Amino acid sequence: MSKQGPPKHQNKFAWKPNAGRKINETEPGGRFRPFPEITGVCPRCKDQIEWKRKYGKYKPLTEPAKCQKCSKRAVRQAYLNLCPGCAKDQGVCAKCCCRVNQIVGRDAAEVEGEQKMLEEAIKNARERDRRTLLRAINKDKPKGPPKSQPIQEGKVEGLFAAASLEEYAELNGDDKDDDDEDDEYDIKIHPYTVRSALNHFAGKGIQDM
Repeated sequence: MSKQGPPKHQNKFAWKPNAGRKINETEPGGRFRPFPEITGVCPRCKDQIEWKRKYGKYKPLTEPAKCQKCSKRAVRQAYLNLCPGCAKDQGVCAKCCCRVNQIVGRDAAEVEGEQKMLEEAIKNARERDRRTLLRAINKDKPKGPPKSQPIQEGKVEGLFAAASLEEYAELNGDDKDDDDEDDEYDIKIHPYTVRSALNHFAGKGIQDM
C-alpha cells in the first residue's frame, strides 16, 4: 500500500540559495547581469534549467561551447548540446535532442532580425504610421508615477466637506470658539510672573494709573 498525503516533515517555507551570503550584483544572475532567456528547448528541459537557476545549481558558460552536430563553438547557453541552427534544422530540442512538437522561445538571430525589420519599417514609414507603431509598442509599458491614495470620505473634490470656503468657515467656526472658551479656563499665570510685572511698574511709578 502506497503512502498518501503530504510529507511527514514538510517545509514551511521554500529554501533559498545563498541566503546568508551577500550577492554581488555584477556576477552572472545578478541585477546587472541577469541570466539569458531560455530558448530552443522543450518545456521539460526548460523546467529543469529553471529549477537549477532557482536553487543555485545553475552554472553559466564562461565561453561558447561546441555543438555536437556541426562541431562549431556556437552554443551560448548552458546545458545545451546543439547550436540554435542545428536544432532548428532538425526540429529537435537543443538539450535532450528529442523531436518535440513545441519548442520554447526563439533564437537570438530571429529576434534580432525582427527587431531590425521593425526599425526599418518605423524609419521608412509616414509620420502618421510611425506614431501608430510607436503607440502600439509602448501600449503595455507602465504609464507615469504610481497612483495617489484615494480621497477620504467626507471630502468634496479632495478639499473640504463643504462646497465653498464660506460654508467651511461656518462649519468650523463654532469649534474654534469652543476651543477659545476652553483655553480661558486653562490659562494659568505663574506667581513669579505677577511679581515681576508689579516690580516693573513700581520702579517706573504708577501715578498715571
